[in-house]
Amino acid sequence: MESRSLPVPDGLAGERVDAALAKLMGFSRSFAAEVAESGGVVVDGVTLGKSDRLHAESWLEVSWRPREAPSIQPIVVPDLDIVHDDDDIVVVHKPVGVAAHPSVGWTGPTVLGALAGAGFRISTSGAAERAGIVHRLDAGTSGLMVVAKSERAYTELKRQFHDREVEKIYHAVVQGHPDPSSGTIDAPIGRHPSSSWKFAVTADGKPSVTHYETIEAFPSASLLEVHLETGRTHQIRVHMAAQRHPCVGDAMYGADPTITSRLGLTRQWLHAKQLGFRHPGTGERVEFSSEYPADLQHALDVLRGD
Repeated sequence: MESRSLPVPDGLAGERVDAALAKLMGFSRSFAAEVAESGGVVVDGVTLGKSDRLHAESWLEVSWRPREAPSIQPIVVPDLDIVHDDDDIVVVHKPVGVAAHPSVGWTGPTVLGALAGAGFRISTSGAAERAGIVHRLDAGTSGLMVVAKSERAYTELKRQFHDREVEKIYHAVVQGHPDPSSGTIDAPIGRHPSSSWKFAVTADGKPSVTHYETIEAFPSASLLEVHLETGRTHQIRVHMAAQRHPCVGDAMYGADPTITSRLGLTRQWLHAKQLGFRHPGTGERVEFSSEYPADLQHALDVLRGD
């Protein structure tokens, strides 16, 4: 157990406990929230929660148990399909329930662990637990991911993602019918004000742009094709929920549990359908696509039978 005791800095007066700890201690926002929720934050003898506010001229005591750094554990993931493989890149179809890379608090399988278990050698660029990762998908989202195998591929793909040169097309089934049926959502996304795990449209968030088009409509839902101009965490889920059309099955962002149950879903209906970029080795444009996994296809079949 580690601890630290100090006065609340004037610059952090009025800040939420989790946000203040992240700035003061260098914790991640989620870890800061866990420390608070475990009773590790005491101000002037009073234990505070993660959403409580700090006050100037108070004495802060923080106690926490350091976490072990995440590491890549080789594992066999039978449902992780290799879509393309060469000296520079490997493109995979990531199944639901698999994270992109190891992280604090995640105990399930990862793409990097699956590739290691299958004998793939990945670029060593980036943090050790994220080596070769140039973009991510939520654990609850299936579909295409590219991972860098060479150092030049890592550098070039990171640049293409940063410069918005990568075409990322998702398919999503959302509740109701967006109006207009095709359009652009341009709204900044930041941390949710009352949850350390969620995101939301916030005035001080990062610029976020989502383009969507309805490709099929059902009585209670719509199948959308979504093009991401930016790549914020939970971007499609947050933007569609902000329009009152959350992804079907997405309990975190307000999906109707009755519809979720009827469609047999245990996660959001969201799939990374297509991925296009300039190959880091040849310079030629390459494009990849993937089919819907069984759970998403089943939900579509039910909707089409309504």
